[in-house]
Amino acid sequence: MTAIQHRKPFTALLVGGILAASLTACGGDDGGKATDTAAGKATTAAATAPAAAPMADPAADPATAGQPFGTACAAVPKDGAGSFAGMAADPVATAASHNPLLSTLVAAVTKAGLVDTLNSAKDITVFAPTDDAFAKLPKKDLDAVLADKDKLTKILTYHVVPQRLSPTTLTGAHKTLETHEVTATGSTPDFTVNGSAKVLCGNVQTANATVYIVDNVLMPAS
Repeated sequence: MTAIQHRKPFTALLVGGILAASLTACGGDDGGKATDTAAGKATTAAATAPAAAPMADPAADPATAGQPFGTACAAVPKDGAGSFAGMAADPVATAASHNPLLSTLVAAVTKAGLVDTLNSAKDITVFAPTDDAFAKLPKKDLDAVLADKDKLTKILTYHVVPQRLSPTTLTGAHKTLETHEVTATGSTPDFTVNGSAKVLCGNVQTANATVYIVDNVLMPAS
């Protein structure tokens, strides 16, 4: 009896230890599964979370993105050779011939024999007076200029700068093909050239030029 009684506490301790170890092991498995589940949920949430909104691109502003601007741009055809896309494919004199605002200028350029000169030039800026701009000149003065090729050439080349001027580089004084300077003031969309000629439609692209359509004929110093 004594031997048997001494064995009972030992046996109880042994069984208790085994049960405790088993419970600990089971608890460890559940803990691992819980951890794995939480990690999986976190990964899924990260994958499905909406992406952060991209930062605004300042180049998307029409004023700096190479887009034409100005009130007269609405008069430009929406499609065809005279549209902005059509003019971009042609050299400047050819492009101007398709623009309904510039028929007098095109006639003057043709009369002066400057079509090939302008079409073959590389990277120029043209200040292009509208038909209404030429109509502001007294008829006798306009007829006299058109009849004098040298004077006509001098006036027309005064409207051409031998480099492309974007809206961000337009302001300032720029030497022309005629050799005298033109001066532009203001900022997009309100530019003035030589203090009186307003830009009506600016930053018009052709294959070899940037065009600013203006409401006055520019006159070089005599």
